[in-house]
Amino acid sequence: MILSPFIAEFIGTALLLLLGAGIVANVNLKQTIAHGQTPWVLITSAWGFAVFVAVFVSAQSSGAHLNPAVTVGLAIAGKFSWSLVPTYFLAQLLGAMLGSWITYIVYIDHFRATDDEAAVKSTFCTGPAIRNFKNNFFSEAVGTFMLVFGALFIASPNITIEGSEVSNFGLGALDALPVGILVWVIGMSLGGTTGYAINPARDFGPRLVYQLLPRKNKNADWAYSWIPILGPFTGAAAAGLLYSIL
Repeated sequence: MILSPFIAEFIGTALLLLLGAGIVANVNLKQTIAHGQTPWVLITSAWGFAVFVAVFVSAQSSGAHLNPAVTVGLAIAGKFSWSLVPTYFLAQLLGAMLGSWITYIVYIDHFRATDDEAAVKSTFCTGPAIRNFKNNFFSEAVGTFMLVFGALFIASPNITIEGSEVSNFGLGALDALPVGILVWVIGMSLGGTTGYAINPARDFGPRLVYQLLPRKNKNADWAYSWIPILGPFTGAAAAGLLYSIL
C-alpha cells in the first residue's frame, strides 16, 4: 500500500498515461508492431485496461481519482473533502506529464521516424474528429458525466487517509475492474467525436509535454485545449449535482 495519497495519485495517473498513451503511439507511429491495426478497438480497450491497472495500484491510498474532473464531481456531491482537491489536482497533472514523457522515451525511435505530426500529437492529447467547439464541448461533458455519475452509484464510501476515515468515493472504490469497463464503454460509445479525454490532467499535462518536444512542425492546438479541460469539469459538476438531488 502506498502511504501518501499524493504519491498514489501521482503514480496512478502516470501509469494511466504510460499505458494509455502507449497504445496510441503503438498504433499511430511508423514501424511499430501494431501500426495499422484496428486502432479504435485497440485504443479503447487498452485505455480501459490502463484504468484498471492504475486504479488497482492507487485505490487503497487515494481512492484512485486519477482525474481532476472526478475529484471535483465527488467534492460537489459531498463525497470528497474540498481541502484535498488542490493536492489531488497537482498530483494528477504531474503524473500525467510523467507518464506521457516515459511513453515518448519508449517510442522515441518511432517518433523520429514519423513525419505525420497529427499522428504524433495524437499520442499526447486529444482532438476533434469534426472541429465544432460547441458540440466538442458537449461531447466531453457528456462522457465525463457518465464516468462520474456511474462512479457515484457503484462506489463504496470510505477509505482511510492520514489515519482518519474519510468519505472518498474515488474510482478505486469500484474495485478497479468495473471502472475499467466503464471507461471502456464510454470510449466505445461516446469517444468518436473528440477522442474522449474526459480528464483534464490526461489532456493538458501531455499537451504541455508535446509543446516542449524538439519537433519543428509541432502544433499543440492551444485554441482547442480548453475543451478537454472545461468540458469534463462541467460534466463532472453536473453529475455531482444530480447525484446530490437524487
